Amino acid sequence: MTAPARRRRPTLEQVARYAGVSRATVSRVVNGSTTVDPALREIVNQAVDDLNYVPNAAARALMTRRTDSVTLVAAEGDDRVFGDPFFAQIVRGASQELTRAGVQLSLSMTQSDLQITSLSRYLAGGHTDGVLLISEHGGHRLAEKLVQAGIPVVIGGRPLDPAVEVPYVDNDNVAGGRLAAEHLRARGCRRVATIAGPADMSAGCDRLEGFRQGLGPDFREDLVEHGLFTMASGEAAATRLFERSPDIDGIFVASDLMALGAISVIRKLGKRVPDDVAIVGFDDIELASMAEPSLTTIRQRTENQGRLMARLLLRQLGHEVDDVESEPAPSIPDGRGIVQPVDLIERESA
Repeated sequence: MTAPARRRRPTLEQVARYAGVSRATVSRVVNGSTTVDPALREIVNQAVDDLNYVPNAAARALMTRRTDSVTLVAAEGDDRVFGDPFFAQIVRGASQELTRAGVQLSLSMTQSDLQITSLSRYLAGGHTDGVLLISEHGGHRLAEKLVQAGIPVVIGGRPLDPAVEVPYVDNDNVAGGRLAAEHLRARGCRRVATIAGPADMSAGCDRLEGFRQGLGPDFREDLVEHGLFTMASGEAAATRLFERSPDIDGIFVASDLMALGAISVIRKLGKRVPDDVAIVGFDDIELASMAEPSLTTIRQRTENQGRLMARLLLRQLGHEVDDVESEPAPSIPDGRGIVQPVDLIERESA
């Protein structure tokens, strides 16, 4: 049995003949030119629909120097990207805005120095119009490399290096850490520890700083451990804390996944949450309300963060977008960064 003949795509010349106009006119219409008479534009668009013509993306990119695509770069391995709900929420929010603007979203994960160098060169070769960068670690310097290559960039989170002048969208991590510390103190906790995020990420640093501010003179450096925003790292950090200080009665954990890991350790030690140890997480992922006990946490607006990142980038690329706003209104502390407010969500764990 012979395979059916593959139907050939209609060409630009065929569309021009069908519409009774020149090839140049069709080219200008499909590439979005505003110089074509509206009546001719309508005729060409009708021909495009009738023939089911799809522009050649490569040829269009050569002409317009635009790919109509944006790359979301997660500076993490695939286990973190596909295992942490934070990333899915960012992608969902960004994708909604980009789709509305007719821009495609691609995802790239990169972690090692070799991968980062390779990706920087690839993106600088004209394969994307701009980059949404999330989860950058201080040593990567990926944002700096992309800016130097002339690629528009928006970062999810405050750049750790203030010299990197790139637009960003963050959540008020300092306020969140402070709210968590104050809540634990208000519950009567007197020996309060924290499992902070990575020290080479602004979210890790800022949540720890807020916690430090919230405890004031009661802050103790020996009751600080760091994790990697994963459940396993939360378990390991909690184990180290209780080995040093078995009488801890409250913990602020800088992500919900790490908090769930810490709760499992507390149970193995024969302690109860919140009767013996109160726990406050950060993120308010879906699992937080389903956990046993349900997790008191700091809610950040992650999906909205993705939307705002996309709007900022689209604006850089010359697209007309809605005002960069959210509810409640974000603050813009330095003219470049949008910082969204956070909320304490009280549940059973604290």
